[in-house]
Amino acid sequence: MALYEHVFLARQDLSQQQVDALVEQYKGVISANGGSVGRVENWGLKSLTYRVNKNRKAYYTLMDLNCPPAALNEMERQMGLSEDVLRFLTVKVEAHEEGPSAMMQKREERSERGGFGDRDRGDRGPRSFGDRDRGDRGDRPPRSFGDAGADRGPRRPREGVEGGAE
Repeated sequence: MALYEHVFLARQDLSQQQVDALVEQYKGVISANGGSVGRVENWGLKSLTYRVNKNRKAYYTLMDLNCPPAALNEMERQMGLSEDVLRFLTVKVEAHEEGPSAMMQKREERSERGGFGDRDRGDRGPRSFGDRDRGDRGDRPPRSFGDAGADRGPRRPREGVEGGAE
């Protein structure tokens, strides 16, 4: 039998008990077709990136499956017919991960990998965003905004344009 990780999104207006009932229903489909369900993680109600069937949030659930492809096809067929399931995704894996998934790990554990904030800036020194001194710019004269356009003289009309010089 093959190993799969399966994630599905349930509607936001369901209760957690109804989501658990969906999980039990799909576990029954897998076991009736000769498979087994390992770890089941409820990731909770999360915001969606974009609206799906007028829903802005969804209940995310991960299931580790060990089943034949026919059992998986039947479960996905039933999910496609269900109005309570917005989306689902199944990925075939070589082995199931041990411990909690990346979504369930605490932020502190994930931040041990390092983020953008602890990159080495080398010899550039620390960043300063709007307060850096521009210093003297000896290669160009200072700007003057008060007399812009004052020394340009009268404007000439363009040729070939109505009202211009002929």
